[in-house]
Amino acid sequence: MLILVSNDDGYFAPGLAALVDALRPLAELIVVAPETNRSGSSNSLTLDRPLSVRKAASGFMYVNGTPSDCVHVALTGLLDRRPDLIVSGINDGQNMGEDTLYSGTVAAATEGYLFGIPSIAFSQVQKGWTHLDAAAAVARRVVDQFVANPLPSPVLLNVNIPNRPLTELLPPRVTRLGKRHPSEPVVKSATPYGEPVYWIGPAGKAADATPGTDFHACADGAVSITPLRFDLTHAEQMPAVRAWAATDWATPEWTGANR
Repeated sequence: MLILVSNDDGYFAPGLAALVDALRPLAELIVVAPETNRSGSSNSLTLDRPLSVRKAASGFMYVNGTPSDCVHVALTGLLDRRPDLIVSGINDGQNMGEDTLYSGTVAAATEGYLFGIPSIAFSQVQKGWTHLDAAAAVARRVVDQFVANPLPSPVLLNVNIPNRPLTELLPPRVTRLGKRHPSEPVVKSATPYGEPVYWIGPAGKAADATPGTDFHACADGAVSITPLRFDLTHAEQMPAVRAWAATDWATPEWTGANR
């Protein structure tokens, strides 16, 4: 079995090393991760310049691009065979609710999912890597379970792990994404020349942390596992949009008859 491992914190991140160490007994691993921290890069691909791939002393390969770049380059040029599974993380901080839209950790897994490969993203809820050994043990258990009992394809799982000792973690709960309030305001600053600059503000607080959500599970101390998909079509709104769009388009303004 071949597992491709990536992340968004960079190839030097403790979470990546812990994930690799935990999974090494289970399969052959190939690591392709960003050269630098690319948190918040979402699903972006680098299209305005070429990408380089280098190998670190650890044996990890690193790319001067985004997490999506790493997985894309690995699948379409680096690897001589298709991985059986793609894992991403362990991220330094939670990826719940709308975080999943911005997360580079989830994006690396999503890139594999878009290629039809089962993919799992792992994140710790709080930053700082406390109880990283417990998070790595959870990641191994999740992957071990998937290997022993594969889910029907397509598979994209988002796993968030509270920062607790393994003995204090509650069993996993299968959850839906919660919701956040809008982000806090930008933080205004200035350059040494007096030019205004802006830092993106902190993420907002949870607006929906009701039972069944990822926020609720992790607040209780349980591992949250959320199956994701990426069909963005708002199916319920299609009838209203059809009625709204059902106008007479054959007007002079539309056809250009008055030009």
